[in-house]
Amino acid sequence: MSNTVRWTAGVVAAGLAAAVAGCGTARPTGPQPPAAVRGVVFREPAVSPRPYGAADTAFGMDVLGAWCRADPHANIVLSPSSLATSLGMAYLGARGATAKVMAGVLRLPAASGQRLEAGLQARSAALRGLDGPRVTVAASDQVWADPSLVTSHSYLNAVATGYDAGVRHVPVLSRPALAAQEIDNAIAAATRGHIAHLLDAQSLGSTGWVLTDAMYLHAAWAQPFAASATSPAPFTSAAGTRVSARYMHGGQFPVTQADGWTAVSLPYQGDQLAMLALLPAPGAGACPTVSPAAMKAVTAGLATPGRSHSSLIALPRVSLSSKLKMNQLLISLGMGNAFGPSANFSGLSPQACCIGTVEHAATLKVGEKGTVASAATATGMEPTAAAPPQARIWFNRPYLLMVVDQATGEPLFLARVANPAAS
Repeated sequence: MSNTVRWTAGVVAAGLAAAVAGCGTARPTGPQPPAAVRGVVFREPAVSPRPYGAADTAFGMDVLGAWCRADPHANIVLSPSSLATSLGMAYLGARGATAKVMAGVLRLPAASGQRLEAGLQARSAALRGLDGPRVTVAASDQVWADPSLVTSHSYLNAVATGYDAGVRHVPVLSRPALAAQEIDNAIAAATRGHIAHLLDAQSLGSTGWVLTDAMYLHAAWAQPFAASATSPAPFTSAAGTRVSARYMHGGQFPVTQADGWTAVSLPYQGDQLAMLALLPAPGAGACPTVSPAAMKAVTAGLATPGRSHSSLIALPRVSLSSKLKMNQLLISLGMGNAFGPSANFSGLSPQACCIGTVEHAATLKVGEKGTVASAATATGMEPTAAAPPQARIWFNRPYLLMVVDQATGEPLFLARVANPAAS
């Protein structure tokens, strides 16, 4: 495994379907808009991004728990930040009951008198502010839309303000394979090649908008592990079998205990980022997750002098990868309304119906010198259905023709067609 440490996190694409008679495919009409459009970025009042970090953590734990329950013996890696951003861009277009269920699942903090975009803007700025001399963090958010569809100006302003995102037009409806290739190329570039393939024509289906988030992290440990100390030792898997793992040995690292969890903080250079290693109590069950209360206690314990202590640790080197279509998982968490024809995404477009697909892929490598990770999420929004085909009237017997002045009703010409083949 590589000794380099990189986090590449999060590409998320969101697809909405607008329903006239169900979710379907719209036809390009009228003049084509320019290739890229960007809304107005409003300068919001300064607020703390912490509530949004806590929300994304709680949401991520919910997703992890549901994923683990569905596949309790599997390794799982995901990016809560990437998922929350992609689905958050969809949320900005949600209205009514759809907005309510999405806010609940995303664990969005209560408005408390401030505009949502202010908190999202602070969150986005905080993420981009992590970039430094020995820690590279690059985030990129984008809305992709078929040129035949209308995206509301208010939505463009909201995603520009909250996520620094604009809209690029690609032929999602008319040439989905080409659109998937262009979006994949952008994702691959943003994640330094770690997520090379996320979408294809089949996964896009009848998608009209794709909301993507891509994040890349490359960070070195503040206190690297000595490669010479890495050695094999047994590990009991989730299936109950004993396997051999290669353990890195090092310390001293800050340690605290809360609500049955033992938490170790492994800082990266610059001390802005750290990896938390969280060990559940023996017998905690197949899929334990950290509750918001436990996470708050862990964070406080590690941050408060005297409440944490230092310890040597033995941490396995790991190389993980996961890929999952997350529709059913998100529906199980309570987001079902956003996926059906009753969804309301009118804030995005009068042509928007529902989320069609959420695809997520991630990788994680932890080694002696740091961490290498990547993640991509795609949430596909399907557009409004085309008008249903009308019953065809066959002029297959004698008929009349009349040329009429519509303003006055005056018939200028009148004819009866008895045999179209005769002159």
